[in-house]
Amino acid sequence: MLETVNPATGEVLAVFPERGRREVDAAVAAAREAAAWWEGLGWSGRRIRLLAWKSHLVRYMERLAQLVHAETGKPLDDAKLEIILAALRIDWAARNARRVLRPRRMPSGLITIHLACSVEYHPLGVVGVIGPWNYPVSTPVGSIGYALAAGNAVVFKPSELTPATGEWLARSFREALAVFGQPMPVLQAVTGGAATGDALVRSGVDKISFTGSADTARKVLTAAAGNLTPVIAECGGKDAMLVAADADLDAAADAAAWGAMTNAGQACVGIERVYVANTVYHSFLEKLTQRVADLRPGSDSQARYGPMTAPEQAEIVAKHVADALARGGRAAAGGTDAVTPPYIRPVVLADVPEDSAAVSEETFGPTVTVTPVASLAQAVALANRSRYGLGSAVFARDRSAAMTAARSLRTGMTSINSVLGFALVPSLPFGGVAESGFGRVHGRDGLREFSTPKAITRQRMRPLLNLFSFGRTPRDMRRIVTLVTLLHGRLHRPRSTGRRRGAHGGRRG
Repeated sequence: MLETVNPATGEVLAVFPERGRREVDAAVAAAREAAAWWEGLGWSGRRIRLLAWKSHLVRYMERLAQLVHAETGKPLDDAKLEIILAALRIDWAARNARRVLRPRRMPSGLITIHLACSVEYHPLGVVGVIGPWNYPVSTPVGSIGYALAAGNAVVFKPSELTPATGEWLARSFREALAVFGQPMPVLQAVTGGAATGDALVRSGVDKISFTGSADTARKVLTAAAGNLTPVIAECGGKDAMLVAADADLDAAADAAAWGAMTNAGQACVGIERVYVANTVYHSFLEKLTQRVADLRPGSDSQARYGPMTAPEQAEIVAKHVADALARGGRAAAGGTDAVTPPYIRPVVLADVPEDSAAVSEETFGPTVTVTPVASLAQAVALANRSRYGLGSAVFARDRSAAMTAARSLRTGMTSINSVLGFALVPSLPFGGVAESGFGRVHGRDGLREFSTPKAITRQRMRPLLNLFSFGRTPRDMRRIVTLVTLLHGRLHRPRSTGRRRGAHGGRRG
């Protein structure tokens, strides 16, 4: 059996079964049958049911927020914000699935003008979703909602730290659909730990959407290889913020404080590194330390963030802070004494070497390093040294410089003059590069991740040249070679940007 525990008090909240291979396989088999029914509802049938689920989440937001607060320790308002983001994602997916995935006519080209061409996007079938504990509603719903909108059934394994939230989500979907008649098991939750997740990956589902660490992602990929099951992996991050000399320092400091400390720093897209122009470095550091000075962790209604949800995470944070200080860094706020499990007060580290754990490894706690740089170009270079590449942020008044830096950052997402802005917009693809994973959820790309493209050609007239036949003649080949040479064999030269001039500079007549 699996116990879910309040991380702030140690109180056991509930007990859930550890689902084994037999139970997981049974859930996937039921999902197979449900997927056919769900696809058969069509775009409008799925849309109205998903919107009903969205409304259910909003109406019962207070109840779900209390449950998220109890299981993760995060403040109630943060839990509510997470539920709001989930509702926005379901709404966008439900309303846009048909427009994004409907059949489309495609141009055939001159040589194949005899063919009518189209592309369609079909559901995969059954999608397995493995969710995280830090955002147990908004993150898995970012996969579940889009997979359902694309016409798939879903088997969802919530984190072993937040099984009650996962069960609540699956139950709420059934309750929302009950008004339409007896619903099929389109969304099911299977609770358990690593063994349950392994069973889901090996169960023969048509795709896995995984959120977690890079190390666990490697295990998921190994297990998925047996059935050649495709995987979307959203792994960790070591997100950097770049602050230019002309930046609004008050806005940048406020954003850095939120980006680093929200959810006790337990955010894959949280800010863990800040690179600041030399000329404004000390001013920025002062403003940042002032903003975090009044942030207090706790479980009461006045606390700004909660405890470390995973007990072992406090030890990792303590090691990173100690390593940074031992290597010559200094604590502008907090320090080793800030770690008093299950809570950690804000820690701002300055003058930390780039090869320290606090800069190079994911800390996943309420800490941030601040480093001076000579230019935005140097800031980009240092930010890109990380083996992670999830999100990033740039603060600069010069729009051109900010866009250049944003495009140069080797990350899947960048916000300019804000933090985590990309996470608020359900139409934008969400995901990373390098050890931060691959594949995308949300937006058009997210809907297509949970679909398979189908190309269809229909011969609408006799071909001009009989190429795909043993009846092809030498004359057919001469014609196609001549045509291709005319169309594609011409050497393209760059066009001159100015008028040609004569030998003495005059214009040629």
